Amino acid sequence: MRAGRRMRRGAGATMEMKCAGLDAEQMARRAVPPSTMSLLGLVRHMAEDERHFRRLAGEDSPRIYRTPEDRDGDWNGATADPAVVEDAWRQWRAERELTDRFLARFADLGTPPGGEAQLRDLLVMQIAEYARHSGHADLLRERIDGRVGQ
Repeated sequence: MRAGRRMRRGAGATMEMKCAGLDAEQMARRAVPPSTMSLLGLVRHMAEDERHFRRLAGEDSPRIYRTPEDRDGDWNGATADPAVVEDAWRQWRAERELTDRFLARFADLGTPPGGEAQLRDLLVMQIAEYARHSGHADLLRERIDGRVGQ
């Protein structure tokens, strides 16, 4: 289980590194119009994905930003307001902590926590989601200020 937590920590560190030093306007900038994707939207989206992971694992985790009326609320609500940025980081970190606590309850990655899928399969899906969005974050950051990834 420690390997799963290490992978999750690395993915989280990447997201924070890609956003380091940016102000609210830069975080919310939609750098590739007409896409609504922004770094701030990615942070909000990944908070939603943390909950989605736990839902797939059997936990009752309601959505944070998305609603039936606005299925893209994580992206659409990513506005250039410092309070929105602060809330997104707080929410994402809280959701990661909740997922880590959820994972700590299991000694075996072969456990099907709430359905038929094993915990390892759900973790692989989540790691792939972070990897995909880390690539997006690289491109968005480069478009904002020229900074390229490691």
